[in-house]
Amino acid sequence: MSDSTEHVDKPEPRWQALLALVAIGGIYLALPPWFTVGPTWLLPVLIVVLLIPTVVSHRMGRHSLNHALGIVINAIITLALIGSVTLLVGAIPVHKEAPLYLLLSGAELWLTNVLVFALWYWRLDGGGPTVRDQRREFGSSSFVFPQMQIEKIERGRFRVERWRPGFVDYLFIAFTTSSTFGPTDAPILARWAKVLTMCQIFLSLSIVVLLISRAVGIL
Repeated sequence: MSDSTEHVDKPEPRWQALLALVAIGGIYLALPPWFTVGPTWLLPVLIVVLLIPTVVSHRMGRHSLNHALGIVINAIITLALIGSVTLLVGAIPVHKEAPLYLLLSGAELWLTNVLVFALWYWRLDGGGPTVRDQRREFGSSSFVFPQMQIEKIERGRFRVERWRPGFVDYLFIAFTTSSTFGPTDAPILARWAKVLTMCQIFLSLSIVVLLISRAVGIL
């Protein structure tokens, strides 16, 4: 059995997505109170509280419940991100906050934006990680990754004949989208992914453009 076959037959690791959620909670705790919706501790507590039944439902094989809880967590952290970006936008014109706090908070929210949408892409592509594990199909149904553009006859040479994306691949899409304000190496096929990408680009532009304008104002 080839290494590529062994790779695709293994369940997709979940610890990377869990680590991303923990990182989002940690970033939120590091934000100044005036850039958080509600108490600073609220979002991290909600993440932990919802992660427990999410992990348990996955272990018990209740995949529908696991998927639904994952969607709920993603929705909550997305709303928190939108709320924090809105507060950041409102703080810049009035010059109430120190420039250093604004720049640091903007960088933290930009990173949160990357992690949040990486989780969305990972959670929704192909019906989610559980469905992808069950189907064991090559590639993605929502994105055209570079591995999918290799000629079928050449896939064995590059050891990608049974390849499928993992969380890091979705994280790369989210990072490049926030950095370049558009998809780079993986064109988008699914309409839901296009809508989410537009939302991600809008939030990233809001953060970057406003911080640049604030920096110019300081200079």
